[in-house]
Amino acid sequence: MLTGLRSRTRRLKAETLALYLASRHPATPWYAKLLVAFIVAYAFSPIDLIPDFVPVLGYLDDLVLIPLGILLAIRLVPAEVLAECRAKAAEMAENGRPVSRTAGCVIAGVWVALAVLGMFWVSTPLKNRLDF
Repeated sequence: MLTGLRSRTRRLKAETLALYLASRHPATPWYAKLLVAFIVAYAFSPIDLIPDFVPVLGYLDDLVLIPLGILLAIRLVPAEVLAECRAKAAEMAENGRPVSRTAGCVIAGVWVALAVLGMFWVSTPLKNRLDF
């Protein structure tokens, strides 16, 4: 059972890389590119919608949302583009995956900005209620 889970995880990572490559392919429709970009960014993001330390629900997004998003994205990307990107992803996996520090900084910046906006949103009404 554990071996099957590991192989599924490897396939999911390979599909995520192939979808990333498909999002940059010129033959991919814009709506598929948008969905793929969102899914890949969420899958590679170190911050989850539901934190992993929350019992059961913490892993729900990793176990359900990401695979469902990947399945939907696979259906939206043309088959020939996906086959080409899968081959390229397999080649990249053998040679080592690329690391994009810029993308990591952008993702972290977006999450920090959302956290700051959320704190302002929560603190402003609270401050107005505490002023007498």
